[in-house]
Amino acid sequence: MSNYRTVAIEKEGAVTTVVLNRPEKRNAMNPLMHREMNEVLTEVERDPKTRVLVVTGAPPAFCSGMDLKEYFHEVDDVDAERHINRRIANEWCDRMLRMFPKPTIAMVNGHCFGGAFTIVASCDFALASDDAVFGLSEVNWGNLPAGLVSKVVATLMPYRDALYYAMTGKTFDGRRAAEVRLVNESVPAARLREEVMALAEHLASLDEAAVRATKEAFKQVVDMSYDQAYWFLMSKSNELRWRHQQTGRGGEGIEKFLAKEYRPGVSSFTKTGK
Repeated sequence: MSNYRTVAIEKEGAVTTVVLNRPEKRNAMNPLMHREMNEVLTEVERDPKTRVLVVTGAPPAFCSGMDLKEYFHEVDDVDAERHINRRIANEWCDRMLRMFPKPTIAMVNGHCFGGAFTIVASCDFALASDDAVFGLSEVNWGNLPAGLVSKVVATLMPYRDALYYAMTGKTFDGRRAAEVRLVNESVPAARLREEVMALAEHLASLDEAAVRATKEAFKQVVDMSYDQAYWFLMSKSNELRWRHQQTGRGGEGIEKFLAKEYRPGVSSFTKTGK
């Protein structure tokens, strides 16, 4: 993969970890990082060896949000550039990451502020260290959680908690983030990578097409009526069956179940193919 100035890439088996890499700025997102993340996600999406994507930050932070100087102040008088920056930022933080065709995990290893909430929300899963620090600090400097931050916070967190942290600007730790369901789980910092990699390796061991279809179906049916969801899910099921027929894979799990080699809900079958 290409060399980047604000992003680092680490590969471990089928898991690719993308590291936001501006530690001197607590990984604040500047226009260059937004452009590079668009390129990185495109590369990882096309990489056949990558089965799971992990997003994290270079210590000591996950991401402190937008770089107030480079992203906002320096382009205040350049309307076109400001709009371009906003569009590129939203493209990868929301659409590309939210609908990424492979499972995604946010590994929140430190400060997570403002726009970083969108990254966390766009990932399929999020694990945080107990001592991670979350905050919607915009109100403290006369602004509001803009972009899609207010939307994702209102979607993931209980109403009272979301409004409380957005309107007060108060911070909270990883344990509290798990309590209000912003992240799946909070663990001691020393165990964070271990827990994330365990989840990633489990996801990588599953049927790739089934995982992708499940993700796409779930994210689409959330806002559908029951009738719409029924027909959409039938279509996705048929699409998955066709994909398995084309690749010659997909029936292995059922065959092993019938042979009493595993029990659904208790364990998953061990795949023999890639």
